[in-house]
Amino acid sequence: MKNTEFTFNGFRANGFVMLFINLLLTFYMPAYLTIAAVTSQGGYISGFGIASSIIVFIIAMFFWNGFIKLEPNEACAFLFFGKYRGTYSETGYYWVNPLMSKKNVSLRARNLNPDPIKVNDKNGNPIMIGLVLVWKLENVYKAMFEIDSQSIAASGKTPQGTADTTSAVIAKRMTAFESFLKVQSDAALRQVAGLYAYDSLGDNNDEITLRSGGEEINQQLVDKLNQRLSMAGITIVEARINYLAYAPEIAAVMLRRQQAEAIIAAREKIVEGAVSMVKIALDKLSKEKVIDLDDDKKAAMVSNLLVVLCGDEQAQPVVNTGTLHK
Repeated sequence: MKNTEFTFNGFRANGFVMLFINLLLTFYMPAYLTIAAVTSQGGYISGFGIASSIIVFIIAMFFWNGFIKLEPNEACAFLFFGKYRGTYSETGYYWVNPLMSKKNVSLRARNLNPDPIKVNDKNGNPIMIGLVLVWKLENVYKAMFEIDSQSIAASGKTPQGTADTTSAVIAKRMTAFESFLKVQSDAALRQVAGLYAYDSLGDNNDEITLRSGGEEINQQLVDKLNQRLSMAGITIVEARINYLAYAPEIAAVMLRRQQAEAIIAAREKIVEGAVSMVKIALDKLSKEKVIDLDDDKKAAMVSNLLVVLCGDEQAQPVVNTGTLHK
């Protein structure tokens, strides 16, 4: 048998029909004994009748293990004495061979929001980064038998608010998948975070960074995770970075660097605008022949205008009562 998933094609009956039949079988023994006790003469009941009713009762109890209910986006893997017999996902209430082992799982999309982890970016800076995932099962066979999910589920606790029923078993099994997924998501996140810098340095604004990467970084996460999780039959629908910050030990230093870069960028814009305004003023004065300025006067005017336009404080007017040559 190939280690691949296939649809269960074994015998299955309508669950409601079998429920009615099994109820008849279950109550056959007490009904027979009651009727026999009433109708028998001298209180004598046939030993064969008693034996047959007991056998029917035992069979009925055994048949109760064959019922299975599948809700939308649920599937069940069937095993017959350890041999995989297929997966069934059609919604409904069924009865199958009671000797079959039945392993129910959910195919619904689920969220995973693990705690942020500390990693080093491309430049070696320690950062805190977290992600949120939307995932679901695609291959029940791989999920159940390619990873040790059953041992993880057996060692885990039943989620609070869930009774110890089929729903509880499914919940524990899905929690086991989440444990496997969390480890793989941490590894993929470390790998992707190490390929990019937290933020661009200097004038290299075209570089893709963790802060500015957006959809490209998210797609990288999806691809890396799907590569790692294909063996487990899990597919990632969406992955997004939802937390990004410098690690506490360098946060203050990197904040000062960001502030310095912001100040430098602002100063560059101010100087660029001031030079442009001075040039416009000189060109306009020269073109309209308002006043003739030699090079010394132009230099003095440029100096004064740049001081006024580039200064942090508001300029205070000073009236020159002499001449332009003083």
